[in-house]
Amino acid sequence: MTKVPDGFHRVRGHIRRNPKSRGAKRMSGWMIAGLLAGVWLWGQVFGFSESNATTPPTDPKPTAGATADR
Repeated sequence: MTKVPDGFHRVRGHIRRNPKSRGAKRMSGWMIAGLLAGVWLWGQVFGFSESNATTPPTDPKPTAGATADR
């Protein structure tokens, strides 16, 4: 029998790579979709910015000096 390299083991006559730890697992597509949905919902409920945007005055003054007689 041949020597098995480091990081591999022999299974039923062939060589396989050793399993990796669970900590090395990447985020799945569903996890990323869930995080994006959570950010979107946060924005819908609480908003991302404060309401300091410039808004028009609530009681605008008319620009015409003369009143219209009807």
